Amino acid sequence: MCGIVGYIGNKQVVPTLLECLHTLQYRGYDSAGIATIDNGNIFYRKGIGAVDAVNREHGLNELSGNIGIGHVRWATHGGVTNINAHPHADCKSEVVLVHNGIIDNYQSLRQRLQSRHQFVSETDTEVICHLIEESLTEGASFQEAMLKSVAQLEGSYAIAAISSREPDKILGARKGSPLVIGMSQHGCFVASDIVSLIGRAEQVIPLDDDELAVVSDAGVIILNNQGEEIEKQAQSVSLKWFIPSKNGHDHFMLKEIFEEPDSIEAAMNQDDGLLMELALEILRARNVVIAACGTSRHASLIGRYLFSKLAGKFCEVVMASEFEYFANSIDRNTLVIAISQSGETADVITGVKMAKNQGARILSMVNVPGSTLTRMSDRIIYLNCGPEICVAATKSFVSQLVIFYLLTFAMLNQLEQGKKCIREVTSQIKENLNTNGLKVKNLGSSMVDKSDFYFLARGINFAIALEAALKLKEISYIHAEGMPAGELKHGTLALIDEGTPVLVICPNDNTYYDTLSNAIETKARGAYIIGLSDVDNEIFDMWIKIPKVDEIFYPLVSIVPLQLLAYYAAIGRDKDPDHPRNLAKSVTVK
Repeated sequence: MCGIVGYIGNKQVVPTLLECLHTLQYRGYDSAGIATIDNGNIFYRKGIGAVDAVNREHGLNELSGNIGIGHVRWATHGGVTNINAHPHADCKSEVVLVHNGIIDNYQSLRQRLQSRHQFVSETDTEVICHLIEESLTEGASFQEAMLKSVAQLEGSYAIAAISSREPDKILGARKGSPLVIGMSQHGCFVASDIVSLIGRAEQVIPLDDDELAVVSDAGVIILNNQGEEIEKQAQSVSLKWFIPSKNGHDHFMLKEIFEEPDSIEAAMNQDDGLLMELALEILRARNVVIAACGTSRHASLIGRYLFSKLAGKFCEVVMASEFEYFANSIDRNTLVIAISQSGETADVITGVKMAKNQGARILSMVNVPGSTLTRMSDRIIYLNCGPEICVAATKSFVSQLVIFYLLTFAMLNQLEQGKKCIREVTSQIKENLNTNGLKVKNLGSSMVDKSDFYFLARGINFAIALEAALKLKEISYIHAEGMPAGELKHGTLALIDEGTPVLVICPNDNTYYDTLSNAIETKARGAYIIGLSDVDNEIFDMWIKIPKVDEIFYPLVSIVPLQLLAYYAAIGRDKDPDHPRNLAKSVTVK
């Protein structure tokens, strides 16, 4: 999961690349690098750390030229070292490239090449450089060498490459990893993410698998894997996708949590006719399968609950990474609801491809326009929550919940009534953000020495326990588990001892007394009980108050203080909540 960018035009290349790389840092931040061509010669510098740190140590901004490529890395193959950082080069440094993805057959390729080429890194990426080098040595053009080389790759890739042999162009190629071409009045871009082009390109052309882009001062040419030129329609860059700022907050995560009431309203800005059509399609489908990962899967569990309890429509939620193992049961009578904030989640896309091959229809729930998933889907619902820069998902989660609420109300033919209810809950969330802030901040700060944390809940609230645990461990690195409270005695109770923090999500609904009983069991073993509820109880050592709402809406009001808890726990432990270690925003590799 890396960010790549290339630029050719009449603006200064390195400052332009650095601006783009700063925007792309949510995709990778353990190392960075830039390569440029100046007077026909390639120069590149790279190193460990965030873009600014690498620039200070290695002088990225000292590079010159009229064409260049850049990279921010999240390591997959090879450790975090200066040598493994991108860009990578062939033996003669005549070909330099940056890469996002995973080359599955790199070991066999490396074994084949290493007798004739000198490998200097541990990465899978370097084999691509040497494959291109071989073809160039045999007399192929840069374009021909790229086509021949990528045809030998198994796995996923988005590549931006330059060559001193043809110093007037950038080549971009993709398969399984996102790559877009950006066009502006001052030049052209190759980028892994449309977000990096906001404010810099007026139009974009998303590449599809097995396509090659030749980008030069003369414009953009798109080729298929046979080298034949093809026509691709350019798309305007949506003005809604502005370059984000923290708006006075210390971190993007905090800013995005406070944006959640606005995100809820934006998510409700849907075509009612489309919602009703999709609701009918869900009801008519013999089988409905929701495929998602991580936070999106937790939203899907709540969606399944709503579909079943209110609309009487049972569906299955499948981890996208496991989806391919169930693909044989998918057929033309199946509706697959694919959920991905970025629209580029590799496991989701792999599952969708298999489902489409089996004849299934695809409804996607996506935030990023023009993403790969949107182009694969029969129908699309956009989250409309704008760029989410923090690696840990917050506002996109509540936006996904809102879409599930809307679809459920549409199935009940109560769409307008449902929107009114959601808006009432939104006003309560705004109030709760203000009233809970200090208490949650103090609680988070008090957890700096904790090594374990447990979240218990039942029913519709169970998925919130999962999501709260995910947020806490993502950004504070405290081991956390979310679990159905009824499963406590089936193993986890053995881990509870004096002072263990246990947070019980127990609003005064039909799960209240059963969940409370489980909390009492942990308290008897010495647990410190934090109650998240609309009513206080004497067993709570601390009470986080949430507003009283209808049972189905408790997930919306519960998750906000729990996201804040994770944020303040990370701050208390002196961790960066926007850039948790080892994680990246868009998981574009399997």
